[in-house]
Amino acid sequence: MEGKRILVTGGSGLVGKAIEKVVADGEGRPDEQWIFISSKDADLTNAADTKCLFEKHKPTHVIHLAAMVGGLFRNMKYNLDFLRNNLHINDNVLHSAYEMGVQKVVSCLSTCIFPDKTTYPIDETMIHNGPPHTSNFGYSYAKRMIDVQNRAYYEQHGCKFTSVIPTNVFGPHDNFNIDDGHVLPGLIHKVYSAKQNGTALSIWGTGQPRRQFIYSLDLARLFIWVLREYNEVDPIILSVGEEDEVSIKEAAESIVAAMEFKGELIFDSTKSDGQFKKTASNHKLRKYLPDFQFTPFNKERQRENSQHPTPASHLDNFTPAL
Repeated sequence: MEGKRILVTGGSGLVGKAIEKVVADGEGRPDEQWIFISSKDADLTNAADTKCLFEKHKPTHVIHLAAMVGGLFRNMKYNLDFLRNNLHINDNVLHSAYEMGVQKVVSCLSTCIFPDKTTYPIDETMIHNGPPHTSNFGYSYAKRMIDVQNRAYYEQHGCKFTSVIPTNVFGPHDNFNIDDGHVLPGLIHKVYSAKQNGTALSIWGTGQPRRQFIYSLDLARLFIWVLREYNEVDPIILSVGEEDEVSIKEAAESIVAAMEFKGELIFDSTKSDGQFKKTASNHKLRKYLPDFQFTPFNKERQRENSQHPTPASHLDNFTPAL
């Protein structure tokens, strides 16, 4: 039987690099050829470029991670850009997959797509029950449309297109840019800079919002399981349990302790907190994988620290033992 050719868009990002590592470390199978591509290989906002990419690699399966992404404040500033660019990327990837006869596409969504006004925990049935938080509505609506398109491609053409919804991801190869990155890498960079400069550590917001964090290598293993075994068109949340939710203040204190920062910690309440909570249920995932073991937030592998030194030139790969 002919093997699988698995194309991973966004292959140079946090999740793409994690999948690449997990595959290289033994999770790959002999009948699978993995192809990791980045924005250097094609402009996925361009339909012709996307089609050429698919014609070149002829994938049988796709993990679609590519997106215009950023932290809270970048989202607030560029909602239109996040909407338009991600709509183009997703439409081009899904339509090229359909035209090339790709057997399965697994796209990556986000918990920010859920309604701002909702009950908790949120689950997969609640995505379209109201508008998302105003801070990132452009990105959120673009990501929601993947779910809409998946259903439409299935109903009209029988395509096996599905999606996953991770909670906040952290790990090696994250974006440590303070302005554009997500909360944990941004905090790591701020702590590092405060230590270097001998200054107080100022954290945007009150520290009260709560989040569920999933380690990127755990998420990578779950992505591979979804690609091989999950056969629903409906999305599935990939997350630690509700009991593992932590506040931004608790996350910051964990990073401060891990990086041995001894200075003053200040929460700047003049800055926006964003969405207070996005507590997600992993009940559906646990029905499929009741015994899956997540890496605990406060017990990152000691090996990470030894492999990823802390000078600024290495911040792109650095993850402390949280």
